[in-house]
Amino acid sequence: MAAEHDRGGGRKIIVKSAEQISIMQEANQIVAQTLSMLEKTIDVGVTTWDLDQLAERNCLHHKAKPAFKGYRGFPGSLCVSVNEEVVHGIPSRKKKLKNGDIVSIDFGVLYRGYYGDSAITVPVGTVGDRVARLLAVTKESLERGIAQAREGNRVGDISQAVQNYVEAEGFAIVRQFVGHGIGTSLHEAPEIPNFYQGETTQRLLPGMVLAIEPMVNMGTHKVKVLRDGWTVITDDLLPSAHYEHSVAVTEGEPLVLSLRSG
Repeated sequence: MAAEHDRGGGRKIIVKSAEQISIMQEANQIVAQTLSMLEKTIDVGVTTWDLDQLAERNCLHHKAKPAFKGYRGFPGSLCVSVNEEVVHGIPSRKKKLKNGDIVSIDFGVLYRGYYGDSAITVPVGTVGDRVARLLAVTKESLERGIAQAREGNRVGDISQAVQNYVEAEGFAIVRQFVGHGIGTSLHEAPEIPNFYQGETTQRLLPGMVLAIEPMVNMGTHKVKVLRDGWTVITDDLLPSAHYEHSVAVTEGEPLVLSLRSG
């Protein structure tokens, strides 16, 4: 679940032990397995409510709690956002997926006191070339951001890697919502913007765990929140894509806790 950009900051950075990161990897593997199941389920005629219920049942089966349900009043276990919906879409029995849709599914769990969080965007049936490119660029921008999640780098290195690639490909980065630290709280410091804010951002330390999540729009970067208080849509109603991984900073390569098998 994306964090709304707060320019105030000032929260304390929480560095995790190897044991804590191991528990977080277990939590994120529940998320990863659930997303794989949902990806296989997505098809024409499936409702976003169907996806939500499947995610919740699988979560409970693994003795975890849905992280998003009840969080600040959010009504679903799954954030499921279709086409121009960027993030935080509310599951609905009335919303059936159609051929040509894209659906972003963002899922989190609370397991043994720690959170896992990841997201993917899935095409429904056949989508156009430009939409397919939007998905591919967003996914690749996440990989480029993750590659910068190294000891000694700064948050800004992640942000710059994502922004430079996305904008060079002719797409736009959402600025109102950002990634975040994660641990015993769903949203911890530091924020992880997908746009560059200068060289003075937080230095990355081994043991930090980051939810890196590019939100990329086909048209304008501008977004707005609907009257339900949650669903974020693009200002021009063009499609948006969203990918996310929870990543631990180590003394070596970044460790992607939510990596899906295969």
